[in-house]
Amino acid sequence: MKNAVFEKIEEVIGQVKAVVILDEQGCTSEVSRIVTEEKSYILKSADKEKYRLWLKDEAQILEMLQDEWIPIPRYYGFFDELDSSHLLMSLEDGITLTTALKKGTSLEKKQLLRSFGRFLNRFHEGSPLKPLKRVDNWLDRQLAKAKSYVDSGQSEGDLTLLESLILNRPLPVNETMIHGDCTTDNVLVIDGEISMFIDVAGMTVGDPRYDESLAIRGIINEPDLLEAFYEGYTRYRVTMEEFKYFDEGLYEFF
Repeated sequence: MKNAVFEKIEEVIGQVKAVVILDEQGCTSEVSRIVTEEKSYILKSADKEKYRLWLKDEAQILEMLQDEWIPIPRYYGFFDELDSSHLLMSLEDGITLTTALKKGTSLEKKQLLRSFGRFLNRFHEGSPLKPLKRVDNWLDRQLAKAKSYVDSGQSEGDLTLLESLILNRPLPVNETMIHGDCTTDNVLVIDGEISMFIDVAGMTVGDPRYDESLAIRGIINEPDLLEAFYEGYTRYRVTMEEFKYFDEGLYEFF
């Protein structure tokens, strides 16, 4: 991190005592703990163009939704350099659901997934926030974005898969609030309960089946754990065709 950005960060939170790169990292950015005299913060840094744009999106979402009903980290600042971008936010208590599931017993895993289902169910049933509503269709936007990633060589998905997704899109449903990358990596757990969303760059009003499919991607072949999730998530159960479309199809581009 260059001195100019470091100075801007200190203007916001005061003198920094330490910068600790965290063991648990994201796939798109470097994550550090910033320590001051009074408290600690999270700093996410990205240098690739695609991920810098995602980081900027996350900053805008965090800033926009600070006083809304959705549990997310607190925004403190976004700092751009010529070759990198940095997002400063609150350090929140808890561990990721991925970590909690690795540590948990069979019973604890079911309890965690039931909590995840309830948490996501409440989120999808909540009132869509006006600042995030769009006139155009969410899936149309995602497919267009996927095409741009393919054209620029920034995607694991290819043109053949994209053409299949365009031709075989599922019947539309009512759009709700969605997280946009609702994997077990992106929710925090405190005392066995899901407490907060993190990594909210894709949060918007869109197709809830996308969230649901990503939420169950790690347990799709584990019936007991899948049933535990659906004891909490009661509003709808994706079909296998829908799951494959969103998780094995659309998610390949993001």
